[in-house]
Amino acid sequence: MSKTLALIGSGMIGGGLAHLAVRAGLEVVVSNSRGPESLSGLLSELGPRARAATPEVAAREGDLVVASIPLKNFEQLPAAALAGKTVLDTMNYYPDRDGRVGALDRGETTSSEMVQRHLSGAHVVKAVNNIDWRRLTTSARPSGASDRSALPIAGDDTAAKREAAELLDLLGYDTVDLGPLSESWRSQPDTPAYVFCYAGAQPAGLTPEEARRWFVEEPGVAVPADRMKELLAAAVR
Repeated sequence: MSKTLALIGSGMIGGGLAHLAVRAGLEVVVSNSRGPESLSGLLSELGPRARAATPEVAAREGDLVVASIPLKNFEQLPAAALAGKTVLDTMNYYPDRDGRVGALDRGETTSSEMVQRHLSGAHVVKAVNNIDWRRLTTSARPSGASDRSALPIAGDDTAAKREAAELLDLLGYDTVDLGPLSESWRSQPDTPAYVFCYAGAQPAGLTPEEARRWFVEEPGVAVPADRMKELLAAAVR
């Protein structure tokens, strides 16, 4: 198993993965676009196993790298430094944030295929894009636990998917292999496998403020591999 996990992007998902990795005994390198000095608060939470770097340095030092930045910025990922690496792509296409991308709107490609074309020397695996920051940490369970959840992965390289699955197992999750990156749309926003399946049924009659509070405070429900397969199969484009 990889001994150093590097993260390009230190937001809710990147920070959550960093906490899980430290908890699992991995060394962690965190980075973002604002520079290492902006990560002192996160480092104080993570402890001595974590250090901060620039994205390029993080890419070079990581045995396995997580890309967790807004999709509109994916071309800023350091392609040369990531060559030969397995890169977990947690990014999603949100048109309101990222701007319209016609090829994605028309279903001609997937966002991860776009990332793979940019990172032509790396092995991109779509992962950890369908769960929210809250459930990412509260749903993690040891291997073999009866209430363990599964996360979908997709990729064009079998060895890279195996490496990603080993990492996620260490962090607390089973995996369901979707196949190639062209199938990764099945876990994108507005599909049955996206976010809300992990949160559970929202109580009826909540005000918008109450619904937001419920979403943040609710620890979530288990979504085992068999259930995740059903949700992925139910996706329509």
